[in-house]
Amino acid sequence: MSSLNRETPSLFLRNATGLVKGWSGFDAFTYSFMSVNLVTLGMYFSFLYVSSAADGSMISSIVLSGVAVTFLCVAYAGLIAVMPRAGGDYVWQSRVLDGIPGIVSGAVMVGVGGYLVGTAIGGSSLGLIGGIVGIIGGGALGYLKGALAFVLAATGWWFILAQWAPIYGSILRVEFLQPLAALIGWSGGVSFFSTANGSFVTSLIVIALTTALVSLGMAGYARIQRWSLWIGLVGLAIMFILMLVSSQTDFQNAFDRASSSLFGVSGAYNAVVAAGAANGNTSLMPFGIGSGTLTLIPFMMFWILYPNWGATLYGEVRGSGDFKKVLRGMLGGTWVTVILAVVFLALAAKTFGWAFYSSTGAQVYSATPVIPIWGYPPLLVSFLVDNRIFQIGMVVIFGAWFLGWSGTLFLSSTRMIFAAAFDRVLPEAAARVSDRGVPTVALALIMVPSIIVSAIYAYWTPFVQWTLDASLVIAVMFFGTAIAATILPWWKPKIYENSAMARYKLAGIPLISIAGFLTVLVLGWTIYQWLENSIYGIGVGTPSSIIYLGVLYGMAIVVYVAAWLYRRSHGVDLSAIHSEIPSE
Repeated sequence: MSSLNRETPSLFLRNATGLVKGWSGFDAFTYSFMSVNLVTLGMYFSFLYVSSAADGSMISSIVLSGVAVTFLCVAYAGLIAVMPRAGGDYVWQSRVLDGIPGIVSGAVMVGVGGYLVGTAIGGSSLGLIGGIVGIIGGGALGYLKGALAFVLAATGWWFILAQWAPIYGSILRVEFLQPLAALIGWSGGVSFFSTANGSFVTSLIVIALTTALVSLGMAGYARIQRWSLWIGLVGLAIMFILMLVSSQTDFQNAFDRASSSLFGVSGAYNAVVAAGAANGNTSLMPFGIGSGTLTLIPFMMFWILYPNWGATLYGEVRGSGDFKKVLRGMLGGTWVTVILAVVFLALAAKTFGWAFYSSTGAQVYSATPVIPIWGYPPLLVSFLVDNRIFQIGMVVIFGAWFLGWSGTLFLSSTRMIFAAAFDRVLPEAAARVSDRGVPTVALALIMVPSIIVSAIYAYWTPFVQWTLDASLVIAVMFFGTAIAATILPWWKPKIYENSAMARYKLAGIPLISIAGFLTVLVLGWTIYQWLENSIYGIGVGTPSSIIYLGVLYGMAIVVYVAAWLYRRSHGVDLSAIHSEIPSE
């Protein structure tokens, strides 16, 4: 057996993590399915903005995105089968990206980052200097075993996840709070949740809800998640049936009737279509392949990139060493969602009319919106039944999609923080667990920054423009893990050969390496598009957002170097720790 598989008790905080295997394979699938959430992320975070691209097929782009993410699923399932440990990306990168691969990866990633930051601050000349400094510093970072992994994972699973709190809050606002306020006739509530105070209050609600769910422990949260899944699917079935049996004329009449009743707006349907046409947003068709289809894929990646969101949790999933079992969960989360998304879009084109649906986002963010809230699809469909109780019930039932998804805000993050503390990089208190197996200090370390970031988001407008950096940073972290998956069989053959994953090959080449390499290509292209193409939103790739990212990654570097110096002064060798696989 490899020395990497022999635990050295003196290196880690204790002989066992104290975490409990509280999830079944089905629970892992549910988490994956909720992470690529059709309702909270698909309908809002991706579908809302695709009207910016013309002559593209949404359905084709979704299917192609599903194929691309399949490679990611195979790579991650393979890594889980080899090392099913709490911490996921951090553990795999810190145990694989050392030596020459670590130095090269660090030099390339930090070099590119240095160039981008330098260019953002002072143009191409300073960018060149920043790139050179970044290559040297990144190489040094890669030389310190575990340093590159901590920087990528801490920024991806910790620092940037605090920025997701107001994003979750924004989704709760437009998909639950404002629709309910409108339906019960509380016009003041509709207005309040659009203000800075309303934004902060909503984020605090999300933070409190998520903290409570994570505090239940893995088993407790799994029960909430399962109920959310079944209730959410019932709501989706009702919605699809209503869309199937209703005509576009039925919907137009229902929307005009509801808009007049709720907002005092006459002829709202045609006004929404006209608002979209004025902004050039009605040319995007749901079928056929046009030149804009590839342009749409990075939009889809904002939503569908996360079936591996539970990767940090697989130290607490029963049977996680079974590659096929893990892969089924992730692929199920991806492709069930893809199928439901295609059905939804086909029905939306039929029932809403594509010109109307592709205009709903444009109208609410225009200077003179037709109606004061976003056209949340379940709310729109509920108008087909002229009964206020039914309409409220639809919004409440669809709230299960948010409830089952909300725990993803903190749950995965706590395990990365826990794993880094177990490796003695972070303070030992962050590795404490409660009787329910909850790392309570780690939970506090993500909860408190989320409150601070939510306040900044609510009261400082420029910060809102950096929202999409949340996806960018996570994609960069996945990129690093994809590199680790690609080189694992060649660079760490003893670890690989001692796992069941070693028997999965294609034409003699390890399947995990093939999937990892293809994932590197997909993520590299996606990241480049997000940075270079302004169509993907305000914030990504702008000078201010690049500087902001530089600050986040710089903070992670400072934390690791400080930990390395502190532990070294106390006779603890972090490189030796990162040469061992942590215990379960």
